[in-house]
Formats: sequence, C-alpha cells, structure tokens
Amino acid sequence: MKTGCERRLDKSFRNAPVLALYPHSRLVLISDCHRGVGNSNDNFLKNQHLYFAALRHYYAHGFIYIELGDGEELWENRRLAAIREIHSNVFWLLSLFQKENRLYMLYGNHDHVMKYNREFPHHEGLVLKICHTAPRGGGQYGSVSRGAGNTLRSPGCLELYLTHGHQADMLNSTFWKLSRFLVRYLWKPLEQMGVLDPTSAAKNYRHRQRSEKRLSAWAVKKNCYLVTGHTHRPMLGNDETRYFNTGSCVHPSCITCIEIEDGSISLVKWNVETRQDRSLYVSRSLLAGPLSLFD
Repeated sequence: MKTGCERRLDKSFRNAPVLALYPHSRLVLISDCHRGVGNSNDNFLKNQHLYFAALRHYYAHGFIYIELGDGEELWENRRLAAIREIHSNVFWLLSLFQKENRLYMLYGNHDHVMKYNREFPHHEGLVLKICHTAPRGGGQYGSVSRGAGNTLRSPGCLELYLTHGHQADMLNSTFWKLSRFLVRYLWKPLEQMGVLDPTSAAKNYRHRQRSEKRLSAWAVKKNCYLVTGHTHRPMLGNDETRYFNTGSCVHPSCITCIEIEDGSISLVKWNVETRQDRSLYVSRSLLAGPLSLFD
C-alpha cells in the first residue's frame, strides 16, 4: 500500500512537463528564495545581491534557469505586487530567461498560489530525461564535454524528477492553507521575537530528517533521481539515496544551488569573499561533485 507521501509525489508528476537533458545542456536549479517585501521578515533580503550576481552569471553563460518552489514568500505576505516592486531587478532578469525559453518555474507550499500565475507559469513537477544523443545542430546551448571523475551509474535510471519536496508531509501539502494561516498570524509575529516555526522542515531537525527519508525512499522505489528544495539542506545524492537537494537562498551568508553542465551535476555555493586589498567580491565555489549523469 502506498503512503500519503508516495501518492502526493506520484500525483505531482502525473502530467509534469518533460525536458530533454543532453550532454551539452546547461541548467541551474535553485529553490527557496522566499522573496519578501523588504521588511524584517524578508529572509531573502540579506542575500539578494548574491542571488542577482549568480543569476547574471547563469544568464550570460547560457544556462536554463529552473526554480524549485518557494520563490515568493506568500504565506507571510498577501500581495505578489509588493514583492515584485521590492525585487524588481530579479523579475526583470527572470523575464529575460523567459523570452529565450530558458525559464521553468515550480511552486512549493509557500507559493502554492503561483500555480495560477499567468505571467510565469508554474508546475508542481518537472522531469529531466537524460538523452545520450544530441539533436541535430548540437542545440542552442551546446558546449564541449570535459567529463567527470565520478559517475551515477544506476542501470535504467535515466530521469531526474524535480519538485519542491513539500509533498513529504501532509501539513505542508494537503493542509497548506492551514499552515499558511498559522504562519501568517502566529509564527510570523513570533519570528520577530526569535521563536522558530516548529512545523517547518527547514527549522526543525527531526521534521527535516523525516522528510528527507521519505523523499529518498520514493526515489529508490521509482528508480529515478529526485531533486527538491524545501528542507533548505543542500545535498548531492548517489545511487543509494537517489536524493538531491538544492539548499536555499536564505542561508546566513550564502546561497546554494545545483548545476548541470557538461553531462555532470554539481552542488555549488555563492558567497562574499575578501581580496588581499580588502575589497569584496562574489565568489562561486564547489561544495560537492561533479558527478557524471552519462556513462
């Protein structure tokens, strides 16, 4: 008998779009920006410059941008227009990705209402189908493959399933409206006093661990690789766990994401570093990988 988590994940991918993944493809997977309205509860605000610098890099280098949910903080805030006004530079750059068909948006529990957004269409799931043969002409964003030292080699496992990951627990999926009510009217004011939301997988260790085990179990059962956000804990999986996590854009001093380039998958972070002359710069560094997705 299927668990509730399994049924919810199955439903998420029932009519999910499928995107071909070639050895020359370039994709960046980012989750949990939680863009707010610029007040003390806007957790994205402290990393907005890191995020914008990273986005400009990925745009300039021909990456497809995939956002895995909770892009907007619409539990604590009611109006998307207010978020767009504060972070207008982000939405401007996202529109450039969209004009070039390089934008895929998924919704999570905190931005579930974006499911109905017409300007930036959102899905609950997206499937990346690994294709060893590139289309004629090499594709628009082709590059020379450099290979990788390690490989994910699970036989027959040729797809990556992308979703937010809130399906792992009922309170954040089936009863998301109740959770939104509690966050908006109870935990939001308490957060300003330093009280953490105990229902959040990102802030409750046991809740996070339980969610990750459920997500990993589903991926193993389905013989696929599953990439999510939600728990905010960055992770590069393997053939045993089959589970990957992008991390988030609301870490204390960095943002993390997953890159797919030259047929390999890597976990990276962006943060501020200091040069010898004490000037600051935005740095990209490798946290884990690369792991080859192609034999």
